[in-house]
Amino acid sequence: MSHKVFLTGASGFVGSAVLRRLLADGEHVIAAVRRGSGALSSPVRTVAFESFEDDNAWEGALTECDVVVHSAARVHVMNDTEVDPLAAFRRVNVEGTLALARQAIAAGVKRFVFISSIKVNGEETQPGKPYTADDLPQPQDPYGVSKMEAEVGLQKLAQQSGLEVVIIRPVLVYGPGVKANFLNMMRWLDRGIPLPFGAIDNRRSLVALENLVDLVVTCIDHPAAANQTFLVSDGEDLSTTALLRRMAQALGKSARLLPVPAWMLTAGAKALGKGGLSRRLCGSLQVDTGKTRNLLDWHPPVKVDAALLAVARHYQENDKK
Repeated sequence: MSHKVFLTGASGFVGSAVLRRLLADGEHVIAAVRRGSGALSSPVRTVAFESFEDDNAWEGALTECDVVVHSAARVHVMNDTEVDPLAAFRRVNVEGTLALARQAIAAGVKRFVFISSIKVNGEETQPGKPYTADDLPQPQDPYGVSKMEAEVGLQKLAQQSGLEVVIIRPVLVYGPGVKANFLNMMRWLDRGIPLPFGAIDNRRSLVALENLVDLVVTCIDHPAAANQTFLVSDGEDLSTTALLRRMAQALGKSARLLPVPAWMLTAGAKALGKGGLSRRLCGSLQVDTGKTRNLLDWHPPVKVDAALLAVARHYQENDKK
């Protein structure tokens, strides 16, 4: 069955991949993009906006659609310069999201798929105790708080209106064109720089971009997805050490990893004011996707090594400096 999808964040890392998949599947898409963000890679009807903080009028486009996929957000940033970061996140991630949802209800949209974040659950898990979709939320930073508040607001709107809300909380997403720390790690490995990450016995859940997109598309019309929250990962959790070795293999390189104890890395990072970075490198964050797999009969179509190979190829062809 074909759908008419209103997609926000269509020029972003996740949104652009969702757009490509929807068009490949023959779906009708209207894409909401920030004005000045550049042309989309795929020809599609677009609706431009200045900011999700503005009082945007979406009704004209929404009346043509039966599903909203909302991937636009003020994303988590390091060294945020906002005087009140939580207020800044709330304006976009809470108020903007709920304004869109209210207009979707008024326009007769049937389903609202919201790309949230694992940060709603928290920042770190203990060994053998992965997060589940139905855990009590424990966000630790303004971004996570804003995503949680958006989820709560959407669920209330669903109860009041009959709008079907589907919430997806991804872990760290990687794929061709990935930026930030993931790209930095590839550069370090590609250049043969010795890294002090050869003795880290943590476990991190990750999700390949293609796997996340596949779940988003599944949630557009799966009957069992209505008014549910799902966690998503590749289904194979890796230590930082194992990830670096397999990333190096995908690059055709040898990983030069020095066996520095994790406690020493953590202490050094905290002394430099980089405690958050050490937690991501040395701490664990695992998710249990049993609900996603069982309720939706969904399984990630792409394995980790194949996904890493796609990232490595894109890096070598486009991002290598």
